[in-house]
Amino acid sequence: MQIGMVGLGRMGGNIVRRLLQNKCAVVAYDQDENAVRVAVTHGATGTHSLDELVGKLRSPRVVWVMLPAGDPTESVIRALTAVLQPADVIIDGGNSYWQDDIRRAKVLKQRGVHYLDVGTSGGVWGLERGYCMMIGGDKDVVDRLDPIFSVLAPGNGGSLPAAGKCQDPRAQRGYIHAGPNGAGHFVKMVHNGIEYGLMQAYAEGFDILKNASSEALPAEHRFELDLAKISEVWRHGSVITSWLLDLTASALADDAALSGYSGHVQDSGEGRWTIMAAIDEAVPAEVLSAALYARFRSRQQHTFAEKILSAMRKGFGGHVEPKSG
Repeated sequence: MQIGMVGLGRMGGNIVRRLLQNKCAVVAYDQDENAVRVAVTHGATGTHSLDELVGKLRSPRVVWVMLPAGDPTESVIRALTAVLQPADVIIDGGNSYWQDDIRRAKVLKQRGVHYLDVGTSGGVWGLERGYCMMIGGDKDVVDRLDPIFSVLAPGNGGSLPAAGKCQDPRAQRGYIHAGPNGAGHFVKMVHNGIEYGLMQAYAEGFDILKNASSEALPAEHRFELDLAKISEVWRHGSVITSWLLDLTASALADDAALSGYSGHVQDSGEGRWTIMAAIDEAVPAEVLSAALYARFRSRQQHTFAEKILSAMRKGFGGHVEPKSG
């Protein structure tokens, strides 16, 4: 199957490589010409403009946009809208706001162009592990493009049996049709909000462990704890094991003090949008709200908990702390 890819950053570039490894033909474009050259070395067809990319795709065309949410994605989709033809498909695999998806889909529908919003989770490890995908859009279009989603997904090799009565084979492989346009990014938004809460829980727990040696405590109540060993033992058979814990254990094994991190933690938008949705729905979300506010606080004062957060963010997404000054 042939697909165009716009945006060859950390995730876009690895998505291209995974597609190529599974015999998909990829036509690639990025403003960074070096990123295009790298994609070509892996077997992609490189292009120098959106017009050239569209011209090299067979009809009906499929163009996957993997760019930061907001203006970068908006401008590219606007440009593609002007040149694509009826029955072509635009996929937004970034972290766009779900209400933007609904608006874009309506505009594209007037031209006969299909639109899918694909919440994509997997970070910099997606090339090896595969990508968990939550897809919004028309079911017939999702079904038609199943070969693309199937090869990008993790698959069910070695995974747990289906939970409860969930018998959707795609869910068991790591991707679902979540619903109409907007549903894919809505589900991914809440996924990221939950991610904030999970990360904050780990961060605060390890901060408590680290400060068990505080001189403010009575001498008999102090413990000099090996956080690297604790994180490692929790990975084996405990009820709080997870990939986030794996990343934490790896970071602590490299440097128990996490001296390479300041603890300045960014938020990429989805956490805020999740809280906005909770407010609109009158759903109490105390943990997720507190996790978001903790990230705001981290930009004013840093604790060991924030260093743990920074280490996890770098581990799964390659996110680097902003430079000070």
